[in-house]
Amino acid sequence: QVQLVESGGGLVQPGGSLTLHCTASGDTLAAYAVAWFRQAPGKEREGVSCTLCSDGASWYAAFVQGRFSISRDGGKNTVSLRMSGLGPEDTAVYYCAAAPRYSDPYVNDMHYWGQGTQVTVSS
Repeated sequence: QVQLVESGGGLVQPGGSLTLHCTASGDTLAAYAVAWFRQAPGKEREGVSCTLCSDGASWYAAFVQGRFSISRDGGKNTVSLRMSGLGPEDTAVYYCAAAPRYSDPYVNDMHYWGQGTQVTVSS
C-alpha cells in the first residue's frame, strides 16, 4: 500500500512558476509509474505528466507544450512537477497518482491517489 501526499501548490501570477512534490510512504516510488493529474471546477480529471508510464519515457499532455518537467528524487521518495509559464487555464487541483510500472497515464489505470493540492494562477 502506497500513501501519497502532494505539496507545493499555491497562488501564482500569470507567467510564474511552481514546483509540486509528491512524497510517498509505504513503498518506494521506484517500483511505480507516477503521474500528475489535474481537475478544474466543472471539468473532468485529466492527465498532465507521467514518469515510467507506457514505454517508460516521461509523458506529457499536449497542453503542457514544454512548460512542465517531471522528475524523481529516489533519496526523498518523491516525484516532482516543475511548472513554468503558468496561465489561468492551469488553475486546478493537482493530484499525484501511482500505478504499476509501464501503466498507461489514465485515471482508471492508477491504483493510488493523493488528496490533491490547489494551484491558482491569477493576478
